[in-house]
Order: sequence, then structure tokens, then C-alpha cells
Amino acid sequence: MKKYLMLCLLVVISIVSMAQAKKPTIMVVPADAYCSRNGYTTEWVDENGNSNVVSDLSNIFKQDNIEDLRLVISELSKIMAERGFPLKDLEQTLKSIQQESVEMGLLSSSSSGAYITESMLDKVKRTAKADIIIDLDYTPMQKGPQRYISYNMRALDAYTNKVVAASSGVGSPSTSAPINLLLEEAVLNHMDSFCAQLMSHFEDMSQNGREIVMKFRVWDNADVNFESEFDFEDEYLELTDIISYWMEDNTLNHAPTRTNATENYIVFEQVRIPLYKERNGRMSALDARGFANGIRSYLKKEPFLIDSKIYERGLGEVWIIIGEK
Repeated sequence: MKKYLMLCLLVVISIVSMAQAKKPTIMVVPADAYCSRNGYTTEWVDENGNSNVVSDLSNIFKQDNIEDLRLVISELSKIMAERGFPLKDLEQTLKSIQQESVEMGLLSSSSSGAYITESMLDKVKRTAKADIIIDLDYTPMQKGPQRYISYNMRALDAYTNKVVAASSGVGSPSTSAPINLLLEEAVLNHMDSFCAQLMSHFEDMSQNGREIVMKFRVWDNADVNFESEFDFEDEYLELTDIISYWMEDNTLNHAPTRTNATENYIVFEQVRIPLYKERNGRMSALDARGFANGIRSYLKKEPFLIDSKIYERGLGEVWIIIGEK
């Protein structure tokens, strides 16, 4: 009897724990294909003189005839909310970005000389801090007097831009349904599978950590580089190897991939960091910058005494530039 009661108790605890599991925060964003097809794009020229056409999210809700898009995004957001996924609102996020007094541009001239820009989508990700971006493309179709929707949506990890879930389909024609209901009819049959893919990805992150990229650079006036040697654990090691050891010790997978290493440049990919860290007796969310602060503080101590600057490039990439702040 006691064994039976204990088993029942464990089942109840398991169910409660699953119900309370944190779900990923989501934002719905119009896909590049939709923006291009409807003329919501802008052109910019990079440092090499190359012209690039990108989606112009910054002004998309200021355009005429945008009510259909607003309705479709609201409808998809409602569908996700009904399944318990926290949502971030794109339109409000864009307003927050426009209120910022300073936008990111070039690094100062004392840097290693790299040219850095940040796309509007990167700014959206950085401001909203959503875990998942749902990239939505839809096309209203006509069949005689009836309308229907063809849609394609992809869920992308906001930190890595990797596709973690996908769904596409065509809805049933209707003569009277508004566009948001046409979308609802088209996607509902696929949403359970789509949401299951999302949760599978988020559960993997919870167990194995969030994936980021870390890059290490050197200011051009620094008196050290990554080939500089230090007395470390009774050995004289180059700074590259010391940083590699720290990364291995402090990542969840203990095996970040070092894809490039020179005297002035190191790149680590597939860096798995915890979603949370303990601070002042409670668990706080940990992002790429918070993780990078760990190695920055480490290098500032004996025997290194190296100052450095952290630069965030979107959500999932962070640079540490050594030599000065």
C-alpha cells in the first residue's frame, strides 16, 4: 500500500512539474519573402560598396493597407497564446527600438578595425529577447468569389537562426471569412505538431544549454595578444589555450568548437550556456552577455590583469575585445 501511495505521489509531482515547465517566449515576424513581395524593403550599402536589399521592419506598421498583416499576426499570436506560449508583440517592440536615443554603429577607431552593423531584425531580437522567432509568410489566394490563404511559417532559434519547427499549408476557400479567420482555418490542423517541435527544442535547451557564438579580438593598441604566455596551473601557456580551457570548464557541453585561432582572433561555435544562473539566492536568466562577463572578469584578475570590452551582436553572438574597455 505504501509503495502504491508513493507511486501515485511521484506521478502527481511529475504532472505538476510538467505543467509548470517554462515555455519559450515567442515573437511573430513577417518573413523576408512577404516583405519583398509587398515592397516592405530598404537598401543599404556595406563598407565594400555592395548594395543589399533587406526587409524594412522599422516602418512596416506605418505603411498603408497593413491591416491584413496586423490581423494575421494577431491571429497567430492568439493561437500560440491559447497553447500557453508567452508572446512578445512585434509592433510594440519596434516602437521601443525607435525610442532609443543611440543606435549601434561602427566601433571606435581604437578597435581591431572590424566594420559592424546590426540589422533591424537583430535589433528586434535584442530588444524583445524572445527565445523563438516565428517567420511567417502568407499569400491571400482567390478562387472565383472565394478567398483562401496559403501559408508557410518557420520557427527559428533567436540566438542561432536555426530552424527548429516548420509548418505550411493551404486553407479552405470562403466567400465571407476575414483574413485572420482564413489563417486560423489553414493552420489549426498543423499547430499541435508545430508546438510539439517547439517544446522539443526548448526541452533540449533546458537540458543541454542555449547555443551561442563567442569571438575574441584584440584592440590594435593592446600590449597582449592570444599568443602571449602566462604562468597558468604550473605551466606557461598561450592565452589562446587558457581561454579554451575556461570555455571547456564553463560550458554545459564542455566541448565548444574552436573554429579559428590566430594571434589576434579566436572563434568558438556551438557554445552551450545555461539558461539560468544563481544570483543572490535566486535563479536569473543568463544570456550571451552574462556568460561573456564570466571570462571578462576572469581575465581581469591575476595573473592576467587584462581589461576587455564586451560587444553584443544580436542575441546569439558576443565579442570580447582585449586590451582595454
